[in-house]
Amino acid sequence: MKTLARLTLTSSLLLCSTYVFADDASMATAMDDGHITNVISRIDSTETAWIIDLGWDSKYISEGRNNLDNSGIYWATGAYQYDSLTVYASLGRGDSNNYIEWDLGLEYGFELTENLEAAVGYQRIQGYGDSDCRDNELFASLSYSPFEWLTPSLAYTYSTEAAGYFIEASVHSSWPITAQLTLTPYVTQTFDFQYVTEEHDGANHLQLGLEAEYQLQPQLVVSGHVSQTFAQQDIEQEAGYNNRDLDQTYFGFHLTWEF
Repeated sequence: MKTLARLTLTSSLLLCSTYVFADDASMATAMDDGHITNVISRIDSTETAWIIDLGWDSKYISEGRNNLDNSGIYWATGAYQYDSLTVYASLGRGDSNNYIEWDLGLEYGFELTENLEAAVGYQRIQGYGDSDCRDNELFASLSYSPFEWLTPSLAYTYSTEAAGYFIEASVHSSWPITAQLTLTPYVTQTFDFQYVTEEHDGANHLQLGLEAEYQLQPQLVVSGHVSQTFAQQDIEQEAGYNNRDLDQTYFGFHLTWEF
């Protein structure tokens, strides 16, 4: 959502991320960026739960940009969920690049109406590598689920380091193929307002993707995704409108347990 370059580094690495949990399918955050995943929405959560998620992405993509040259990234996340409150810690490590990231945060979800849900949260980000980064983020989201097969959502992230914000407008459509397998195509349009760059406010990138989730056991889910980004004005202007390909294709896998 997630999101994820919270400050601009002179090395051009944008290495920070938002990780959001939800205990309801209509509040699920997509795997649109990095290690963000909605597999937890597939698990029947009780009032309290411990959650462990392990994953890998072929590229570390955030805000439509590739943050680690010639490297994917591993993710390991632990979370404790009590009713509507989730506290989490996430560790990312480049598989072929000297980069480590810690994300620590909390999120509170609540229902506004029967089909409209919201969440607010805070996240601390700390990255270590060729260039270190750190940030504090405030985020919020709205999710509307008038139908089981259609979920439009809106996500907002504010960076205290950049003093800017990033907006993602998404539509997900989940289709049960079998009792265990669900496929979810999605489309996301994003907007940058001095969050990644200061020179341009407006359209950042368009993203299309397909997510797949398979419930191995009642408390164990395996998921995967393939995603394609299309650079828009903010990314093109940052790159100087040169001829190199600014679009990104990447994929990833996750395994999630609930206890």
